[in-house]
Amino acid sequence: MLFEERREAEDVVGRGGELSSPLTPNAFPVPLTLCVPHVSIARHGKICAEEIMRVTRTLFLLLLVTVGMASCGAMAQALEKSRITLAVGGKSLFYYLPLTIAERRGYFKDEGLTVEIVDFAGGAKSLQAMVGGSADVVSGAYEHTINMQAKGINIVAIVLEGRYSGIVLGVHKNKITQYKSPRDMKGWKIGVTAPGSSTNMFVSNLLGKDGLKPDAVSIIGVGATAGAVAAMRKGEIDAISNLDPVIARLEASGDIIVVADSRTARGMKDIYGGAYHAGCIYALTDWVKKNPNTAQAVVNAMVRAVRWLQKARPEEVVATVPAEYYGDDPTMYKFALLKNMEGYSPDGLFTMQGAQNVYKVLNSFEPTVQAAKIDLARTYDNSFAQKALKKYK
Repeated sequence: MLFEERREAEDVVGRGGELSSPLTPNAFPVPLTLCVPHVSIARHGKICAEEIMRVTRTLFLLLLVTVGMASCGAMAQALEKSRITLAVGGKSLFYYLPLTIAERRGYFKDEGLTVEIVDFAGGAKSLQAMVGGSADVVSGAYEHTINMQAKGINIVAIVLEGRYSGIVLGVHKNKITQYKSPRDMKGWKIGVTAPGSSTNMFVSNLLGKDGLKPDAVSIIGVGATAGAVAAMRKGEIDAISNLDPVIARLEASGDIIVVADSRTARGMKDIYGGAYHAGCIYALTDWVKKNPNTAQAVVNAMVRAVRWLQKARPEEVVATVPAEYYGDDPTMYKFALLKNMEGYSPDGLFTMQGAQNVYKVLNSFEPTVQAAKIDLARTYDNSFAQKALKKYK
């Protein structure tokens, strides 16, 4: 009997929890109350024991069915990949602060993810790593989703980190007397994190608005750390397009004069025309389709990070990030942080208006975008962030 019951239980679980026959009142054993008084004690005990065994076997069968169905549900939510590689171009920049918060506060681990973060000199390099197959996802500029679609490669942004680009153009103190508008930079050497990165696009946008083409200047990759600061101080570049804390250091030392600033709402309005998409997590569209649960886990962690930043005090942020982010000057780091706080996304969600503004900017100077028909609805997917917001209210 036990062997037969086990086989039936295995059959039920194997069919995903479907019983071999409907459970009706007749399917249950005779109630124990039928052990009537006029039956002999020996016979009474035998009948009751048999009924108890039958009830026990039936309940055990139902328990197996329930456990089997629960297991199927758990498997459906299992991560397709528990270990992923995430590429970023300048991790210590405020532009990517939500990524550092998610990592340092353990949000990725909470989702069952082991994330290897590979830091490149600029966003264009991290994009190349993903397209080349050495990275699964990227923390980078939303602009790349449009640029790559124009080139026939579909990538999709799945959670927004920043709504302000936070990029600043600073002119060398010895060159500032020659500068009145971007047109005056013709022939200059402009330092950016990496050629093709968002800092490069920032310069191209400014030049285009003033009637110059992108090749009117020489673009020099200087990275996003101490090397960028050194390049400006040594006079290797005439101006720099970069972000905090690089810009904050150069401002504090008086090495540059800021002439274009997208860290504020006013600056975003003047430079981009309003709502915008800046830092985000993006991946190849096919990767997201093949790994929806893993993508959801990444977004869950990032949504928790941007929501934490909305309430965090500067002191809490400084205590969370690695000490090398601020070096021996945490006060300067906090000062720069305050200039950037309003630029972070409050919920990780994209808007069509933001996408349209990014497209408008790129279409003003990027030949491949100008020649392509772009479907902006395919450049971002809010479904993951929406689910994350329901989970982490």
